[in-house]
Amino acid sequence: MKIGFAQINPTVGDLRGNCELIIGAYERLAAAGAELVLTPELAITGYPPQDLVFKSRFVPENLAFLEKLHSHVGDTALLVGFVDRNEGRGKPFHNAAALLERGKPICKAYKSLLPTYDVFDEDRYFEAGRCVVPFDVHGRKIGVTICEDIWTDDYLPRPLYDIEPVRNLVEQSAEIIVNLSASPFRLGAPACRFEMIAAQARTHQRPICYCNVVGGNDQLIFDGNSIAVNASGNLIAQLAAFREDAKVVDTDSTDAIEFHEGKTPEQLFTALSLGVRDYFRKCNFHSAVIGLSGGVDSAVTAVIAVDALGAENVTGVSMPSPYSSRGSIDDACALARNLGIKFFEIPITDAFRDFKAQFKEIFKGLPENETEENMQPRLRAMTLMALSNKFGHLLLTTGNKSELAVGYCTLYGDMAGGLAVISDVPKTMVYELARWINSDYSARSGAKRQIIPGSTIEKAPSAELKPNQKDQDTLPPYEILDKILQLYVEENLSARDIIARGFDEKTVRWVQRRVDLNEYKREQSAPGLKVTSRAFGVGRKMPIAQRYVD
Repeated sequence: MKIGFAQINPTVGDLRGNCELIIGAYERLAAAGAELVLTPELAITGYPPQDLVFKSRFVPENLAFLEKLHSHVGDTALLVGFVDRNEGRGKPFHNAAALLERGKPICKAYKSLLPTYDVFDEDRYFEAGRCVVPFDVHGRKIGVTICEDIWTDDYLPRPLYDIEPVRNLVEQSAEIIVNLSASPFRLGAPACRFEMIAAQARTHQRPICYCNVVGGNDQLIFDGNSIAVNASGNLIAQLAAFREDAKVVDTDSTDAIEFHEGKTPEQLFTALSLGVRDYFRKCNFHSAVIGLSGGVDSAVTAVIAVDALGAENVTGVSMPSPYSSRGSIDDACALARNLGIKFFEIPITDAFRDFKAQFKEIFKGLPENETEENMQPRLRAMTLMALSNKFGHLLLTTGNKSELAVGYCTLYGDMAGGLAVISDVPKTMVYELARWINSDYSARSGAKRQIIPGSTIEKAPSAELKPNQKDQDTLPPYEILDKILQLYVEENLSARDIIARGFDEKTVRWVQRRVDLNEYKREQSAPGLKVTSRAFGVGRKMPIAQRYVD
């Protein structure tokens, strides 16, 4: 059967715009010979719609647009994701797929397996489908599944479900399995999906067509990478990563291809660029402002912003204090010049002096400490927000995951902003990104020199908030810190279990305590783009007022 993949980039809540995307892709795929066109999960509403479904007109309007799509369907059938009402007991809605054929009633399939873990909260809104039945499309029996329905215990966090929708469909003589998906990106996810789908195809000896959504929605990034495998589990089609795409695939094909997954820095950079671009586009922002410290975090963030928005829409600002090194100021200026962005140097030295003077009597006899250090990033935040307010720029924060984890950041200072671009990228990976930018990305973009000054990458990282300050004065080496954080934050291991793996007990306990103590800071941080298995923010819910220590 010839199946068309409409790998589109919907916007949550833009029902009309999403339907226009669906119609455009449908018409192109129908003209290319598709017998059935697939869209991603909840294509009409965008994924995830969250509490928009509770608005009184949201679900009725989405149903009205479903009828509009039905009226556009010709000889080619369309399978589209939408939200349906639940007329029985239980949650008010179904996560649904509709088969639209000209001159025929709409046939509906409901998602059976509702994920309620990690970033997912579907059990809050949807009632699970109680049975699955194949659809008859142009004389072929099509088994319809929606995202989680196709996943098996081997690839889930743990055994979660008692039913297997794919097996049930095959037992009812489904000849082809299709899946409408909204599977978020994380490093390693595309290859994992392919492995899982190929295994399902081999197990059931059925071709599988998996249509994933693409685009950024708030903190989630969807990578596309839709695939088709034949009944032997061989890959016969892979759509583009991180961009819209459309393709017609013959499920009987025996022409196997290799699954392609870019190198880690390339995937990471492309995902973050897409996340930034869509956050701006879907929130109706047009330009960004970034504080450029001369350090690697702000440099990488600036390059991502330029890739996403264009150099003409990015402004960099250097805000030296009495402790800023000449080298850092020069590096910030060089980076801005290399990127071709607008650049301002606005010193905060006088403002810092005047601000400290207000406390001369109150702080008399007390030594300077982090109080005075934190005044500087807060003055910088005021400077950047003034530019944001005056010119309509969105302020991008530049803190990485390592710093955010242990609270090595200032509330209402460097944490202030509208989007935290690299807040899910550990410091060691930031350096990996920077080196990739200066090699592969630089060559690809035709740059005649390194984009990020070499000294930015080579010098010891420092917040430069007091004389001769270095991050490693108070933090463990980032190579050690990031390994501990991965085990503690992403894998949920206890301090005792981490120590048993050979890490220094004092260091592990210090990291554990810092992560736990700084939950209140992260609760107030800008939304960050998720690219690892577990990010701060969406998918991680920790109490602030708590006293558990393992």
